[in-house]
Amino acid sequence: MHHHSFDFIRVHPEVREALAARRPVVALETAAVTHGLPREELTRFPRYFDTVAPTVREAFRGRPANAALGRALAAAVRAEGAVPATVGMMHGKLVIGLTDDEVDELAAMRSVRKISSRDVAAAHVDGASGGTTVAGTILACRLSTPTRIRVFATGGIGGVHRGYAQRPDISADLLEIRDGGTMVVTAGAKSILDVPATLEMLDTLGVATVGYGTGHFPLFLSAGTSALRTSAEARDARSAAFIFAAQQAIASERGMLLCVPPPASDALPTELMEAAIAEGLATCARGGVTGAEVTPVLLAAVAKATSGTSLATNLAVLVHNAQVGAHVAKAMHAGGA
Repeated sequence: MHHHSFDFIRVHPEVREALAARRPVVALETAAVTHGLPREELTRFPRYFDTVAPTVREAFRGRPANAALGRALAAAVRAEGAVPATVGMMHGKLVIGLTDDEVDELAAMRSVRKISSRDVAAAHVDGASGGTTVAGTILACRLSTPTRIRVFATGGIGGVHRGYAQRPDISADLLEIRDGGTMVVTAGAKSILDVPATLEMLDTLGVATVGYGTGHFPLFLSAGTSALRTSAEARDARSAAFIFAAQQAIASERGMLLCVPPPASDALPTELMEAAIAEGLATCARGGVTGAEVTPVLLAAVAKATSGTSLATNLAVLVHNAQVGAHVAKAMHAGGA
C-alpha cells in the first residue's frame, strides 16, 4: 500500500498568526472570481461604493471585474479591522489566505475548476487550480490551522433548484453550512433558486437563519418580503456574535446563516426580480431547456430586466457582506465570544 502524506493545505502566515492570537479573521470564497463575474473592466460602479474605503474602489481601476473583486473583498475586510483569508486552490493546494497576486493569477487562468467540498481531493491529486464555492470554502474554514475560521462572508448561497420534484438538485452548500461550524454571512440564496424550498431545507437541516436587522429572508439582489421569515433576528454585529457563541456552546459543529439584506442604495425591487425570473423560466419551458442549462438563461433574463444593474448590485452585496463579516468577527473577540 503506497502511503501518500497528503500535504494539501497552505495557510498564509498572516492568517495563521491572527488565528493563533485570536484576532478576527474572515474567510472569502473565489468561485465568484473564477466563474461568477465578467473578465472585463466594470463600466458601472454600484452606488454603495461611494461609502466604502478608497482601497476597495481602487481595486477596480484598470482590472477585470473578477480579479478586482477578489482584491476588493480582502481590502474591505482589512478596512474594517479584520484579517481576510481568501480561499482558493492553486496548483493542487487548498490555499487559505491568497495574496493579491495569487488572486490575479487565479482570475486570469483559462482552465480553472469550480471547487466544491467534494472536488478538493481530486484537484489536489491533479495539481489543479480553481475557485472555491461556499461548500469548498467552508471545508477550508474547518481545516484551517491553528484553529478553524469562524466567519465566512459570501454573496448568495446555493440551495434547492427550481423543478426539484422532477430532478432532485440541492447544492452541497446547505450540508456544509450545517456541518461546518462557521457563521456564513450571506444575502440569502441566489435568486434563480427555489427560495421557499431552500428555506424549508435549511429548516429541515436545523440551520438557524438569523436576519441581520431584518425578520425577512433576503433575496440576494432584493430585500425580500414578509412571505419568507428568518428563524431569528440580530440587531447588530454584537447580537449576531452572541447568538453564534450560544450556538457553538450548544453544538460546536453546527453552522449558522447570518442573512444580510442588500445595501438599500443598490437593492433591486423584488417584483422586478420575480418578473425577470418568470420570464426566464418561460423561455426555458419553450426551448425545452432543463437541468444545469437553466441557470445561464435565468441569469441572462435578470441581467436584461435590470439593464445590467444586477452586476453592480451583486458587487455591492459582496462588499457589504465582507464588511459585516469583519464587524461580526471583531464582536466575537470583543465580547469574549
